[in-house]
Amino acid sequence: MANKTYQFPEGFLWGGATAANQIEGGFHEGNKGMNIADVLPGGKGRLNILQEPGFQFEIDTDKYTYPNHEAIDFYHRYKEDIALFAEMGFKVFRMSIAWTRIFPNGDETEPNEEGLAFYDRVFDELRKHEIEPVVTISHYEMPVNLVKNYGGWSSREVVTFFERYVHAILNRYKDKVKYWMTFNEINSGLIMPIMGLGFSIQQEKDKYQKTFQAYHHQFVASSLAVKACHELIPEAQIGCMILYAPVYAYDANPNNVMHALSEERLFNYFCADVQVRGEYPAFINRYFKENNIELKIEEGDLELIKEHTVDYIGFSYYMSRTEKITKTEDDKAQGNILQGVKNPFLKASDWGWEIDPEGLRIALNQLYDRYRVPLFVVENGLGAVDKVEADGSVNDDYRIEYLHDHIAAMGEAIEDGVDLMGYTAWGCIDLVSASTGEMSKRYGFIYVDKDDEGNGTLARSRKKSFYWYQKVIDTNGKEL
Repeated sequence: MANKTYQFPEGFLWGGATAANQIEGGFHEGNKGMNIADVLPGGKGRLNILQEPGFQFEIDTDKYTYPNHEAIDFYHRYKEDIALFAEMGFKVFRMSIAWTRIFPNGDETEPNEEGLAFYDRVFDELRKHEIEPVVTISHYEMPVNLVKNYGGWSSREVVTFFERYVHAILNRYKDKVKYWMTFNEINSGLIMPIMGLGFSIQQEKDKYQKTFQAYHHQFVASSLAVKACHELIPEAQIGCMILYAPVYAYDANPNNVMHALSEERLFNYFCADVQVRGEYPAFINRYFKENNIELKIEEGDLELIKEHTVDYIGFSYYMSRTEKITKTEDDKAQGNILQGVKNPFLKASDWGWEIDPEGLRIALNQLYDRYRVPLFVVENGLGAVDKVEADGSVNDDYRIEYLHDHIAAMGEAIEDGVDLMGYTAWGCIDLVSASTGEMSKRYGFIYVDKDDEGNGTLARSRKKSFYWYQKVIDTNGKEL
């Protein structure tokens, strides 16, 4: 694919992606409340917290640092950052609204005007530069009050609070935002319930029931958001957002093939089936039966889910996953948050994430074959250690190579017949890593002077990849 020229659709939505809790900072400004990201400590130990039981959602500054509190200070520097996005030629900027800026505790009856006004300013600045916002309504920042006092998404009451939040932002920004998504990486709750579902599993026996009841509540909430969006902003589009990783069988052993299929259906398709097709998939019935799961479904829920399905699928793609039934500790892909076993055909990033551009083409074909709705790659990127040279430059050719190969894979998928709306590279500006809370795990085209200990000037500078991506956008993907 190295020398091939690709034809991306006219009006293709090139841009970059971020999340409020990973860039904004200002965690106590503007009457903002405390959210989940605010209580997650920095460092590689964060991943253990996210996947193990017992987290208490409390801040302990004697023991930990909390990089999300300042992040990269987008809260005060958004004009400078948006100007840099415009210089790269962004058509769209994927961002999220911090729920706790709008409803600090989550259960108030009236929204916080300071929070609403902040996003007015951000959207106005984007529009000034002719950049369309793509807004994720909930991106790993549930109010801590809803976690502690209601049990997160395990509580039906949270659906009401979420619907109130949705109506507040749709009404406020109906003339400024036309691309929306409901829940970020909704299926990630299967592996990281703290961020996705708003609770920490305390007892293994409660895991399955609590998790899937919470999912039902999110599906209802998502459908209510789709309904509201279609009614309040008829010209807008609203999608779901999933974390997608093709699952390969380690070999041709039929038992491993079936195991890989089962893992893929549960993780990749369960949430998307409900939000796109509007119904629970047939395969989940056996899973519920084998794990003693009995959902409490209220009258009208299934009809609501069926009637109000999403317009498109947004998804993140970072890696594929390889599976076999029997695996040893040596087999495991250690850095892969989705587990699985090492794929002997793939190299890995500095953080152990396996690099598989062809997997993105596979993912796009699988999703489009299954759902036949427009697709939007809203996260993809390489977390790497960047070195600042003596002259201030960052020569991130490894990032250019990674992105080149993945964008080429998208070009191939478009030739395969996939309807692809756009591409927003993850962490277009360096930000706090969601899984590890590190700044040293850098994704951006724009370098931010801040280290893992919080030191630095926060000054912005352009990496080599900045100019490369600028040309990609300017040529609509013809020059990679």
